[in-house]
Amino acid sequence: MPHLAAVLTISDLGSRGEREDTAGPAVAGMLAAEGFEVAERAIVPDDQDVIEERLVSWSERGIRLVLTAGGTGLTARDHTPQATLRAIDYRVPGMEEAMRAASTAVVPTAMLSRGVVGVRGSTLIVNLPGSERAARENLAVILGVLEHACDQLAGDTADVAALHEELKDEASGAGA
Repeated sequence: MPHLAAVLTISDLGSRGEREDTAGPAVAGMLAAEGFEVAERAIVPDDQDVIEERLVSWSERGIRLVLTAGGTGLTARDHTPQATLRAIDYRVPGMEEAMRAASTAVVPTAMLSRGVVGVRGSTLIVNLPGSERAARENLAVILGVLEHACDQLAGDTADVAALHEELKDEASGAGA
């Protein structure tokens, strides 16, 4: 059974219908192509309380993966990281670092991104940039580990153990 996912676009203009959301549909499409069931999609204004409420609500409803797009920059209206930090139990810094490093290699200003990755209960929450291109690039960096992360959070130890054995076999075969 595929893991349930949700995509939350954070955009003041998008939430008022003044700008088309292209990042959210692109991210949802990438997730669906990887076998995730995108059960929810929404656009909300860049309001810390509104963002946090949606993250908490989706987590409590059993969504295993929540991706946000937007609100990760340095402007006074960029509140996604703060809302995410209030919603999560702990961070997953390796994923944050991998996305930032890969993005910075493409566009130096990507180092200004404050995107957070963390876990609330058994839900992985990932902040992506708001532009479609940057959201796609960042998601591509972590896409290969998302199912494994979700399996771990779901407590699916059989799949996790099988993947670990497969990776160990590949590593021992590469050295031979």
